[in-house]
Amino acid sequence: MPAAKNPIVLNGITWDHTRGLIPIAAAAQRYHELNPHVTIHWHLRTLQEFADQSLDELTAKYDLLVIDHPWAGHAAKTGVLVGLDTILPLEFLADQAEHTVGPSHESYRYNDQQWGLALDAATPVASWRPDLLEAHDTEAPKTWDDLLALAKKKLVVMPGIAQDTLMNFYMLCTLPGNDLFASKEIVVNEEMGLWALETLRELASYQDPAIFEMNPIHVYEKLVNTDDVAYCPFAYGYSNYSRRGYSRKPLKFGDIVTCKGSPMSTTLGGTGLAVSSKCQHLDVAAEYAQLAVGSEYQRTQYVENGGQPGHRKAWLDEENNRRTMDYFKDTLPCLDRAYLRPRYPGSLAFQDRDGGGVPIREFMMNGGDAKATLDKLNQMYRDSQEGGEA
Repeated sequence: MPAAKNPIVLNGITWDHTRGLIPIAAAAQRYHELNPHVTIHWHLRTLQEFADQSLDELTAKYDLLVIDHPWAGHAAKTGVLVGLDTILPLEFLADQAEHTVGPSHESYRYNDQQWGLALDAATPVASWRPDLLEAHDTEAPKTWDDLLALAKKKLVVMPGIAQDTLMNFYMLCTLPGNDLFASKEIVVNEEMGLWALETLRELASYQDPAIFEMNPIHVYEKLVNTDDVAYCPFAYGYSNYSRRGYSRKPLKFGDIVTCKGSPMSTTLGGTGLAVSSKCQHLDVAAEYAQLAVGSEYQRTQYVENGGQPGHRKAWLDEENNRRTMDYFKDTLPCLDRAYLRPRYPGSLAFQDRDGGGVPIREFMMNGGDAKATLDKLNQMYRDSQEGGEA
């Protein structure tokens, strides 16, 4: 009889949502069943903390971390995460790269090292209540003008907290003729920046001011739990709301409207699985990561447990699309052209709750001088670079 192995305990930190916890907790339980001497505990933080909380603080406490990809530059500069190239098989990483959803896999690569694995893939997509659009004798808009017409009927809702307004500003600034983050001095050229600010303000003016306290989850809960609004033009997608039994009413998801005759690129989100450089059991962390982010688990158990996978095979799977009213198939084009945010070491300061979204949100709420707003945004961008490139 083989000798009993010494117990091993790993701790992980993720974000507080069905999609953020249940699929990786299920993977941890399955890994424990296969390796009874290993226990992996997953802990929760809020969605806001996911956006803001210091990686240095978290890596001191947790072995496994679910992170936002702009942390890649900070990880490269500080060494708080393990470069996964050093602990994972090259063929596994090659499979991840080959089967990425949009730029998800690339988003965790910085300074030629992989700092996270694309556990979960998301970008802002459109969503709607088919029953309510039918009741109002209308359909999901196809163009920005269609969207404004629907908004004037008070049927549109979108997230308006600072981070989401910044992401939507990026979206408009990726249209043809943009120079978004082309220099270290300005975010975007003045003509496009002013147009994007005014365009967002106009759209917001037709909506309830309550949107400025709403994140994507709040928007989806309003869509499914009330009959006041019927359409969201862009919010980070949650396939959970397209699944039978998850909410009072299901949502249909799809691509966003065109603008100025062109498709827009929404700003990539999703989450990555990373390993703290303080982890004492890197072999176990690597094995668990290969289970949770591997193609077979992502295509099957990950989705079945409420997850929104980062592996492309899961998005193309017929059963997963049947479960979600074709969520994966219908939003994949939006993911594939998603915009990859800057990931330089100070980038998180520019996008956190006190960052660049604050003046944009203020302008959307109260109007004022668009040029002064853009100047402030540019100054905040320059200030965020003071730490220099990794």
